[in-house]
Amino acid sequence: MLIFQILRESFIQAYRQLVNNRLRTFLTLLGITIGIFCIIAVLSAVDSLEDNILESFDKFGSDVVYVDKWPWHEDPGQNYWKYMARPNPGIEDLKAIETRSKLAELASLMVFIPGSSVNFAGNHVEGAYLCGITEHTNRTMQLEIEDGSYFSSRTFHAAANEVLLGYTLADALFPRGDAVGKRVRIYGQIYLVSGTLKKGGKSLIDIMPTDEAVFMPYNAIRKLVSIHRYSNWGSLLSIKARRGADLDELKEEVASIIRPIRGLKPRQAANFSLNEMTMLTKIVEGVFGVINIAGILIGMFSMLVGAFGVANIMFVTVKERTPLIGVKMALGAKRYFILLEYLLEAIALSVVGGFIGLLLVVLVLFLVSKAIGFAMSMSMFNVLMGLGLSIVTGVVAGIVPAWTASRMDPVEAIRK
Repeated sequence: MLIFQILRESFIQAYRQLVNNRLRTFLTLLGITIGIFCIIAVLSAVDSLEDNILESFDKFGSDVVYVDKWPWHEDPGQNYWKYMARPNPGIEDLKAIETRSKLAELASLMVFIPGSSVNFAGNHVEGAYLCGITEHTNRTMQLEIEDGSYFSSRTFHAAANEVLLGYTLADALFPRGDAVGKRVRIYGQIYLVSGTLKKGGKSLIDIMPTDEAVFMPYNAIRKLVSIHRYSNWGSLLSIKARRGADLDELKEEVASIIRPIRGLKPRQAANFSLNEMTMLTKIVEGVFGVINIAGILIGMFSMLVGAFGVANIMFVTVKERTPLIGVKMALGAKRYFILLEYLLEAIALSVVGGFIGLLLVVLVLFLVSKAIGFAMSMSMFNVLMGLGLSIVTGVVAGIVPAWTASRMDPVEAIRK
């Protein structure tokens, strides 16, 4: 019962402080509000962006090795001409992996051609990605069909003029959603729409923007354009590991298969790179980790300023209420009662400032989400962290003023 009485008294005093000294209290809480806003806004934004990026990585799977001429862990600007001169993964590499690998469950090849135009009746789309794929690309790259069906084995072997349309592309060409079975024109050639893909959604980093892509059999795209001409954009060989297979062992096996095909001597440097999604994941986690630390440090400085502000207002409050404290102690109030009363008042003020900061974070995240097109939210962990930091700040800022109040001599306090 006593603790509830102390809590009640503390919150009443804090409320009176807010009402009677609005400007002073507002300026005091501003530091707490800004500090909590900086810390929680950065943490929430980083968490949302990191989840968005890692979710886009997850579409490609963590059990897949990617053969590319570019190493993913290195800045593309470094050694650009060295990697640019490398040959792209080709159909010969794919066939060798499919026939010789013991650790691979399946493999696929994809070639990219940007800036393509697609036409249907009066509708025209520019800037689409044209992608040539092989039979198992839907499993290594997780292409999900919305309507229609994936290409059959016969379609691949016959290099038939069939295509799959990305969600955004299909919606632009066929607003009524009746794309399957229709025929579109690409570079003057007619192609049957076999199916449409599910919406991939907006991501901060689109490794493979499927929503704006047209997919056709690899041999069909070879009939349409010169793949060598578009070698700058390159191709990607994806190799999915068997269940239980070690990814490092698979990479060693893949290297041992591809090197002889390319005529590389034992001590000669490889002219291809073996990549995996964990490389990109580690880079993203490292970058966002640094941003997190920077945001926390900035927020901590604001919290420190806020703590001094709360401590200052509590010292002023204790001085203003010195006679009242003396009366309470003369009537039998224990020193710990006075200590807890003023300590909890400081905590209450800090929590109010922190709560305002959290409300501002929610508002800013909502506005940013609307602006950039994908969801950003504040997790319950971050909410609890914000409130926890507010409480800790209140304790640190209020302990000395509260201790000062509790150690007063009742007679001297009443005289003042």
